[in-house]
Amino acid sequence: MAEDDTSFSEFMDLDLDTRTCNGVRQEKQLSASQRRGYSLCRRKSFAGFVASKRNSSQEEGDSSWCCCAQTFREHSAIHKHVARTHDPEIQRLTQDAYQCLLNQLEEEAETQQLNECEAEPVDISAWIPDTRHISEEQLQKGPGKVLLYYRYCQIEDPHVICAWQRALCEKLHLTGKVRVATEGINGTVGGTNLATDAYIDATRSHPLFKMEKDDFKTSDGGAECFKDLRVGVYKEIVPMGMDPDVVSYQLAGVHLEPEEFHKEVEALLAKADESNDTILLDCRNFYESKIGQFTQCLAPSIRKFSYFPDYVDQNLDLFRDKRVLMYCTGGIRCERGSAYLRSKDVCKEVYQLKGGIHKYLEQFPEGFYRGKLFVFDERYAISSNKDIISECRYCGSPWDRYQLCSTRFCCQLVLSCPGCRQDGRTACCPACQTKGQNQSQASGPHHKEECECTEGRPRIPQDA
Repeated sequence: MAEDDTSFSEFMDLDLDTRTCNGVRQEKQLSASQRRGYSLCRRKSFAGFVASKRNSSQEEGDSSWCCCAQTFREHSAIHKHVARTHDPEIQRLTQDAYQCLLNQLEEEAETQQLNECEAEPVDISAWIPDTRHISEEQLQKGPGKVLLYYRYCQIEDPHVICAWQRALCEKLHLTGKVRVATEGINGTVGGTNLATDAYIDATRSHPLFKMEKDDFKTSDGGAECFKDLRVGVYKEIVPMGMDPDVVSYQLAGVHLEPEEFHKEVEALLAKADESNDTILLDCRNFYESKIGQFTQCLAPSIRKFSYFPDYVDQNLDLFRDKRVLMYCTGGIRCERGSAYLRSKDVCKEVYQLKGGIHKYLEQFPEGFYRGKLFVFDERYAISSNKDIISECRYCGSPWDRYQLCSTRFCCQLVLSCPGCRQDGRTACCPACQTKGQNQSQASGPHHKEECECTEGRPRIPQDA
């Protein structure tokens, strides 16, 4: 094994500083720990690929590998062949393994943060409202809604705020998710009307946040819209993957009220056939913009907001000397996204929709945003107009109601109309459909993303 590792290392380290992972930042731009993680994934991917070419019919003591209609009897020979001929496959395997590693580390970090939050002993009784005038039945039963809000502000001890928020939500029987960081708070919770109103009053009363009632976006729903309650302390209140001290919300673009944004979009569409210097940028994920977006927007095909900085970096010419109108669901992603874009110093101006699509639709339900608004809860989407801009993945008929892929270990969302679902087409792609039929035989660990949906889409699209 030592000999195998040595010869493998010689080939793998030839261009480590310039090699990229199909959208992962170049190795020389990664941190030391990221380089080690990426290098480990590449080594394992390379070793696994070589092992898959080993001749299974060989006699004891006879080692050989078969690849590309050739037979190799030396370790160095098969390693050299794979390194020179199969680099694209190795890069793809490395990318998948590296992303799985990042997902695992992120999940472990969230669990640790939640545990730290729960373990912090603090006295938060002064910030818990008196609800003796409200019965438990009123708090748990009846018409409800879902709240969406955020507030950027300096929080010296986020664990105290975390403990308070958890106690507050539990007392009011709210479900959802609240992220707390030194840079502020970001939450979406659901419960009865009485419970959510009490939550708004309690959060507004805290001296740190200085929030108005209008800062809370509301939609029909309730506690049933979330599986549970998760409150934790994080590095960022919206996961962009950039240190808040390096790219701060304080550098955000100019905030436009919904009326102002509407006029800007109207002016942009009026000169659509002319050469203009304005880009209408949707900074949400591809599956969000797929079912609803502003007319004639640029909607990057990215899977996570943490990919947005890389998208900007690899498409800088697209934004050079342009006015950019940005929007997202509730406004929070635009705060950091616009700050990052402005930090590149290539745009003429950067604007963002204050309150996001949520607030825009309250004033312009039949405006320039068409289709549904994706939400991160069990509803998946809410609507203000009847337009359907997406289609069934299988038959192409108009359809915009997401459901999870039916394959056990896949977390992709799929648009499959009732007719196709009735015919058993409930997976996100043919590969998952096949896996789903055989999943009763599956055993051992599985990764979240192993299907055509992810393999066929570049991590960072080139739109410039």
